[in-house]
Amino acid sequence: MKKPAALILSILFIVAALPAQKAGISVPLRFDHYYSLEQVYEALQALQKAYPALTTLEIVGKSEEGRPLYAMTVNNPKTGPALSKPAVYVDGNMHGNEIQGGEISLYLLDYLLGSYGRNEEITKLVDATCFYVVPVVNVDGRHHFFADANTSSSNRGLRIPTDDDHDGLVDEDFPDDLDGDGNICMMRVRDPFGAYKTDPEDARLMVLVKPGEKGEWTLLGEEGLDNDGDGRVNEDAEGYVDPNRNWGFDWAPPYVQSGSGEYPFSGTGTKALAAWIMARPNICIGWSFHNFGGMYLRGPSRKGLGEYPAQDVAVLDYIGKQAERIMPGYRYLVSWKDLYTTYGDSIEWLTHTTGAYAYVPEVFQAVSESFRGASERPESGEAAGEGMMAMLSSGISERERLKFSDNLAQGELFKPWKAFEHPTYGAIEIGGWVKMSSRLGAPFTIKDLVHRNAMTVIFSAKHVPDVTLEVIGVKAVGRNLFRVRTRLSNDRAIPTVSAVAQKLDIHPEDMLKVSGPGAKVVAGGLLTDPYRDQVVLKKHRPELQFVVVPGFGKVEHEFLVEGKGTVTVRYESRWAADASKTVELK
Repeated sequence: MKKPAALILSILFIVAALPAQKAGISVPLRFDHYYSLEQVYEALQALQKAYPALTTLEIVGKSEEGRPLYAMTVNNPKTGPALSKPAVYVDGNMHGNEIQGGEISLYLLDYLLGSYGRNEEITKLVDATCFYVVPVVNVDGRHHFFADANTSSSNRGLRIPTDDDHDGLVDEDFPDDLDGDGNICMMRVRDPFGAYKTDPEDARLMVLVKPGEKGEWTLLGEEGLDNDGDGRVNEDAEGYVDPNRNWGFDWAPPYVQSGSGEYPFSGTGTKALAAWIMARPNICIGWSFHNFGGMYLRGPSRKGLGEYPAQDVAVLDYIGKQAERIMPGYRYLVSWKDLYTTYGDSIEWLTHTTGAYAYVPEVFQAVSESFRGASERPESGEAAGEGMMAMLSSGISERERLKFSDNLAQGELFKPWKAFEHPTYGAIEIGGWVKMSSRLGAPFTIKDLVHRNAMTVIFSAKHVPDVTLEVIGVKAVGRNLFRVRTRLSNDRAIPTVSAVAQKLDIHPEDMLKVSGPGAKVVAGGLLTDPYRDQVVLKKHRPELQFVVVPGFGKVEHEFLVEGKGTVTVRYESRWAADASKTVELK
């Protein structure tokens, strides 16, 4: 009887060790596939159910099509309310097709919550810091990206009906999945005068013909029909309002900025999200995850805005350069200077409206789909090419990507060309790169991408301001007068108020207050040289000092107090935790 029992136990052990099925959402989450919008919702609800003491799940608002926009707050209420702590904001999937931000957001949540109480560093971080995470901003876009046929670059905008082709109709001529495979691929037709010929190295690809060569193919564009009978194909899909050009700072009309919409915050979801963010003034750093390029971008988003103050650039550089180390191959860049100019984007709004520091990570690298041996790789520092597209592609050719698909994804990233009888074009062929390719890493690469990018967020969270209040001296100076000296120190990179916030008077500075039942502050100010007793006195209300505690720095104050008994020194801040000390005048 012992053998069957042992066999049963062995079987149970093996079954227990098997991974959970993709169809079910469990905690901890799996990151070996991309989650549909409905699965993102299920994952958030599962996390909230598993960690009710540390999480709050709420609906920020609803999209144009009525889908809820969820935000999860991670905070330990036993160590204080969320608004009493410095906060990190994270969002993803601003564009409907840029889905990796949703995965990074879920991974960050799963990692923080699953590590709490088990990992000392994460436990301390969650106890002291609040995290606001919005995995999917463009909820309609993510839903339709999974549910409908798309290319890897389509379905970016909000579902605001728009007459793109000015024919009096709206959204009447989407691309059509002619062969029913769930992808919008390319159409081509044989043409001896065409601009392309079959690639001699791989018959699935095409190359441009050289002068004097005979053509073989003409590209007809993406799969589709002339649904409205106007002689054009695929010219009026979902109205193009770009959710990252529709924010209320430095917005520009569509003739200046494509996709900006009729007015700022015309997107119902982005408008609701902005109001939700504004209600959380403790946000001191934000991350908005996009895809393609392998970059950590900071503002300014256009040259005309001018460079940020040097103090803020130093903070952004410190975190941005560390991000490059955490995610090898990514580059820390300035948006307008190193990529392109934008108006009305979310991180510029966050910077200039709330005073927070902000980044846009572009998280997919084309080089991750390289297929080269060590001897075939370019020498360190060798340029892959000039211009933005060369930078984004990292010199990876279609031939190389196809070899990657063949050998690491078993051909799933590219659809071989197949004949199709088109009602307008006649005999054509349909094929090319599928929806889940090109801007989206193969599933086996997801875990590394989400982990490393989540770690950049965690690094930044370790540098939100952490202010220590000290009373460094109480000295009787005669005639019932006492000199009280204080020090506020911050061993983190981020100051308690950004230089942009100070420059634009976005919100008040921190406050340092001295009071006591039997005492009165008769003079006080910034202590600039404690060795020479040099103080910059505040003329009015010296008991109240306005303060900014710099990153990796300190500020000291001196107060002349008349009276007896005890006095309490209180420090209040939007970004740092409040603190107080009580001392006796003696």
